[in-house]
Amino acid sequence: MARLRTARRILMGGAALAAAGWALRDVPAELGVRPLTSGPDRAARIRRSPQFRDGAFVNPMPETTLVSTPPAGMVRELARDRDQRRPAGPVPLRVPSAGDASAGVRAVWFGHATTLVEIEGRRVLFDPVWSRRPSPARFAGPKRHHPMPVPLGELPQVDAIAISHDHYDHLDMATVRSLTAAQRAPFLVPLGIGAHLERWGVPAYRIIELDWEEEAEVAGLRFVSTAARHFSGRTLTRNDTLWGSWVVAGPTRRVFYAGDSGYFEGYRGIGSAHGPFDLTLMPVGAYSPAWPDIHMNPEEAVNAHLDLGGRLLLPVHWATFTLALHPWAEPVERLWREAKARDVSIVVPRPGEAVDTDAAPAVDGWWETLS
Repeated sequence: MARLRTARRILMGGAALAAAGWALRDVPAELGVRPLTSGPDRAARIRRSPQFRDGAFVNPMPETTLVSTPPAGMVRELARDRDQRRPAGPVPLRVPSAGDASAGVRAVWFGHATTLVEIEGRRVLFDPVWSRRPSPARFAGPKRHHPMPVPLGELPQVDAIAISHDHYDHLDMATVRSLTAAQRAPFLVPLGIGAHLERWGVPAYRIIELDWEEEAEVAGLRFVSTAARHFSGRTLTRNDTLWGSWVVAGPTRRVFYAGDSGYFEGYRGIGSAHGPFDLTLMPVGAYSPAWPDIHMNPEEAVNAHLDLGGRLLLPVHWATFTLALHPWAEPVERLWREAKARDVSIVVPRPGEAVDTDAAPAVDGWWETLS
């Protein structure tokens, strides 16, 4: 009997080790590649970048001092207010109708930052993340508050996939691999991120790497890589790839996607050079006094939208993952108040709900019953 119990423990321990090994098997690939070691051509381009100094990319705009230790009371607040940072019930989802891409500007926000934008008959997918957790390990990291409204395999063919930076909640290896197999579109990325994509099996001919203010034409659309105030890194090493925002311009219509960014004066210059914009996709969540320069708050998002010359603001970077201490619905509540006070047009769709910028629905406060 004792031998039987010992054998059972050994088998159970082996099974646990095997399960742990399976869960961790993709972690080395998830961490990506240091781009300076991925080839001489890419390394030379990176070193020539005005944003690259002393071995890392930097924000050229002045930065305040980030809080180096957790703010007083953060641990207590994390434990005490957990329920406020997630929805009180199921998040309502919508399934967008299939059909031809809009001849104007139409957007489908799938949750967090993932957004499909149709502009003058073309489709652009921003920061696609379909995984359950934005993490290198399947068992760790924040879980989704809602499923994706559409399975990845049911997406229509897109014309371009644009990535803002390499953090896990914006660049997801599993999603990239699926899109590589199911789609034909190129990936437009800031400098250095092509090294990650190549490791994950994206062919080099489908990767377009750009520095700030460089541009490329894809499917009749002009893509301009523009500035953001953020940082990068998939390991403890930071800023070995560039981060940014995107201008997407058709013959007559324009869209701006801010990616992740703190507020900075450069939005006025982007608006003057590339705007005005029919639609801005602005991050409004995951802000904190502990990191004031890397995520803007809702009032700053309105400021940036006005600087850009935006006509309609669609908030992103909220609702799907808990990445900061603020209550779940606070970003859109603050945004709605600020927009009304400053006569700014916004739309707050449910995940999966299609928005035509020429006939945008009124804000109906659908999130209020969940906060």
